[in-house]
Amino acid sequence: MEKPVEHYWDIRLNEVKEALEANNFKVFLATNGDHAREIVLTKMLPESGAGRVSFGGSMTVIGTGVYDALKEMPELEVLDTYDRSISREEMLERRRQALLVDLFVCGTNAVTETGTLVNLDMIGNRIGGLTFGPKNVAVLVGRNKIVPDLEEAMFRIKNFVAPANAMRLDMNAPCVKTGYCEECNAPQRICNTWTITEKSFPRDRVRVILINEDIGL
Repeated sequence: MEKPVEHYWDIRLNEVKEALEANNFKVFLATNGDHAREIVLTKMLPESGAGRVSFGGSMTVIGTGVYDALKEMPELEVLDTYDRSISREEMLERRRQALLVDLFVCGTNAVTETGTLVNLDMIGNRIGGLTFGPKNVAVLVGRNKIVPDLEEAMFRIKNFVAPANAMRLDMNAPCVKTGYCEECNAPQRICNTWTITEKSFPRDRVRVILINEDIGL
């Protein structure tokens, strides 16, 4: 067989797609990050009729170029929650306002083979937008986020995603030194609120792009 790795991931991603669709998510398959960006711009954005967009924290949204592409569209009002030049108070207010946009773009910490999204937030603005508020949600997911079940999803998040993000953000938390969760009480602890999204409600409100490459944490 030629390209066995590609064939393997085609099978896995299609199985996850079917599981997500059975849970009322609308799902797209992307060959890579560039393709994912194209899907957002040519399918998700027109389908949503969005005039106002914003973001939940996501390295995948940045890595695919979706963030930059949306900011360059003059017809869109972009509520930029990645702007580090503003004050903390203004950033928090933007994150609150982001819950009222037409299209909210984010990633996910894990997706299970049974078709659920699993996330853990520090502040909760990302999972808040995912669960309620924005009319439409676009979730960009690298294949590296796929896990068998909820237990593996939570293990992945606690012992890889959270420590890696704490390191990336220069947080003062024990996992930055040890590389795994210490169930700490640190003031800069980033593990505060879990969500398990078993189904999209209403149907198709949450649109998921499964990306056939490793991207994001």
